[in-house]
Parts: sequence; C-alpha cells; structure tokens
Amino acid sequence: MTKLLQWDIYDISTNESELNGVMFRGRIRKLGLEKQFNVLVENTEDTENGVRFAVLEETSAKQVSDYVQSIVEDATITLISKAVVNPVLSKLRVNQESRYEL
Repeated sequence: MTKLLQWDIYDISTNESELNGVMFRGRIRKLGLEKQFNVLVENTEDTENGVRFAVLEETSAKQVSDYVQSIVEDATITLISKAVVNPVLSKLRVNQESRYEL
C-alpha cells in the first residue's frame, strides 16, 4: 500500500500589503524549485488577501517564512494544520473528512 504524503499548512496574512495579484504564489513556487523542496501554494477563498502554503511534514517551513518576510515586511506566517493528507489550501473546511461520503 502506498504511504500518503502528509503536509503542514501555513497561513500568510498582512495588515496592508497585497498578496493576491502580485505574482506572490509563483515566487514561493520558484523558491521551492530553486532550493529543491516540495511546496504547495494557493490563494485563500475563505479569507480576503490571504495565501496558504504547505510543506511536507518533515520539512521546515523556515525557508519559505524567511523568504516571505524578506519581500513582505508586514507578513504574518502561522501554522494552522499539521500532517494533512491531500490538502486543499484555499478552503480549509474541505479538509474535514467527516463532511464527505463516497
């Protein structure tokens, strides 16, 4: 049986800076490509002007956090979920398995 990957999800928010429509997600993706680590990144649909990213559970989010802080001074990065399998980042409630039946 295949072991499913588990992801830790982080929320990025700001007081004033724009995160959407400024190539922010692409920059985080490119960071992962250049530094050779897996990262998922999506705009939020359940909060305004938010972005979420996820790294594999055994991976430190420090590279992403440090990079985000270097380009967006008022960014706040918060760990919001640990060890989520097949996460949806845009709407967190989608990750609640009890909501769905097959």
